Amino acid sequence: MVFSPRLAAAAIVVGQAARALGYIEYPVGVVNTDTYGALNFTEIFAGFGADKSNARWTRTDFNGLTSFAHAPPVRCFGADAENEYDVAVLGAPFDTATSFRPGARFGPNGIRKGSRRMHISSLHPDVGLRLIDNLEIVDCGDVPMVKTDNKVALRQLELANAALLSSTALRSYPGKSLAKDGKFHPRVLTLGGDHTITLPLLRGVAGIYGPVSVIHFDSHLDTSRPRQIPDSPWLPGEEQPVSHGSYFYYAHKEGLLAADNANIHVGIRSPIDSWQKYDDDYEVGFVISHAYDIEEVGWKGIVKRIRDTVGDNPVYITLDIDVIDPGMSPATGTPEIGGFTTREIKKILQGLAGLKVVGADIVEVAPDYDTQAEITQIAAANIGWELMALMAKTPLTE
Repeated sequence: MVFSPRLAAAAIVVGQAARALGYIEYPVGVVNTDTYGALNFTEIFAGFGADKSNARWTRTDFNGLTSFAHAPPVRCFGADAENEYDVAVLGAPFDTATSFRPGARFGPNGIRKGSRRMHISSLHPDVGLRLIDNLEIVDCGDVPMVKTDNKVALRQLELANAALLSSTALRSYPGKSLAKDGKFHPRVLTLGGDHTITLPLLRGVAGIYGPVSVIHFDSHLDTSRPRQIPDSPWLPGEEQPVSHGSYFYYAHKEGLLAADNANIHVGIRSPIDSWQKYDDDYEVGFVISHAYDIEEVGWKGIVKRIRDTVGDNPVYITLDIDVIDPGMSPATGTPEIGGFTTREIKKILQGLAGLKVVGADIVEVAPDYDTQAEITQIAAANIGWELMALMAKTPLTE
């Protein structure tokens, strides 16, 4: 390697200036290549400035990988499978069961991009804690879901999620665990993906905790009952596959949802094809809070309705980004005007503190429809932070 005299002189001047100002003294590597092996990158990459604008670096760090809120990237299904943690972030790049605009397969990476300015070690001032004080959080990357066969793709996700849930959490707590086996298990925050992914995720959760109350933030019901339609493309008796509009119907049929209508939709405002939809929805096990209810009762009233519905049950939260108004989150497959603001959704989620959240997902983020400012991805990432804060606040004990 050849260095010009001008470069060497500049390096010496910079080193002298750094010493004079009290900064880190840089080694003379650019001048003397023989010293490269002695460079202390822990110092060179160290955090600096009162604003901690460059986080502390260690020799075990990856550089340049975009994990969720800088959570450690872990090969949860491979070389790091024996690692213990409390919350796993998992990507589900799947969008081949959508009814309108595709693109949510790119949602996991989009949400991670939206979280680049966030950090799991940051203090959450509204909640009063640091996530890492209560939780060991890792990012397991994405499940490599096949793109040409929905059954296989959803099975891949189901098995991956179940494997994470069935392992042992790093932390245990005083009191009896909510899990059926009495052990403490990790929780999973899944980044979708279209909303169909919630069905295989609920299967894994029910395997550990039994039926759970679902808090479903969405502009659509997603409880459509498959029906044979005369003169349709389906042959008589042919199966109609699950989609992002029918997965809750199947979850109900499989006994994954809490009984006695202890499940709730929040933010509903989409058109429906008949009033029968509401009857079918109640039969599946949900009650409904419409988006416009917030005009009458405020966010506190929405929170009360949710808490009254789910009671003390274990709770799974699934949030379709289209619950937020498209003016603030346009990058989604089936946008509906009149949604919540990002401030309202944050206040509603924070109002659920104390609920026993066994898992959560954020779905239907399709980055290709986002603005240049990435506002949908940033909103989704902040929602993920709020969901993990709920997990950090309340251990899963009886």
